[in-house]
Amino acid sequence: MPPDPISRRQWLGVSSAFLAANWTQILAAQQHAHETMRSAGPATLATLSPEEAKEIEAIASQIIPTDDSPGAREAGVIYFIDRALATFDSDKRVLYTEGLKQAESTRKDLFPNSQSIAALQSGEQIRLLRAIEKTDFFELLRTHTILGFFGNPSYGGNRGLVGWKLIGFVDRFQFEPPFGYYDDAERKP
Repeated sequence: MPPDPISRRQWLGVSSAFLAANWTQILAAQQHAHETMRSAGPATLATLSPEEAKEIEAIASQIIPTDDSPGAREAGVIYFIDRALATFDSDKRVLYTEGLKQAESTRKDLFPNSQSIAALQSGEQIRLLRAIEKTDFFELLRTHTILGFFGNPSYGGNRGLVGWKLIGFVDRFQFEPPFGYYDDAERKP
């Protein structure tokens, strides 16, 4: 027997409770992102070491690769991931640490003469990703990569609006029809 559907009132109550419980973390993440965006200097890492960032960026760059359009590297996804681990997903830092160690171990098993994930050839990186794709680490990294690529640039990723440009999203203060190409025909006489 399927569970009873949740009512709108119950959903609002649960959502409100979640927001209330996590409000300070959400505000901290937003404040951190806005301060970074206002700073004149280049983006910096708050949580990840440069070595970790290089390895994670190599994996993220295979999840959303550069081809005819910019990929995860050009979008600065690594800075979104770093900020996520410093703020709203700080509890996931251990998963990244352990997952990266596991990925490095798998790399050494698959490619004994290699020095790092970032130094592997593209085909070798893809082979490594297939070996770790069922891990919680890879699933979280894939989620963070997508969020960083398509999210609001104020959160650290989507540098130059590359994700938004790729899907044709126009950043406006208010939305008016047409919302997408499929609505455009409705406006034309």
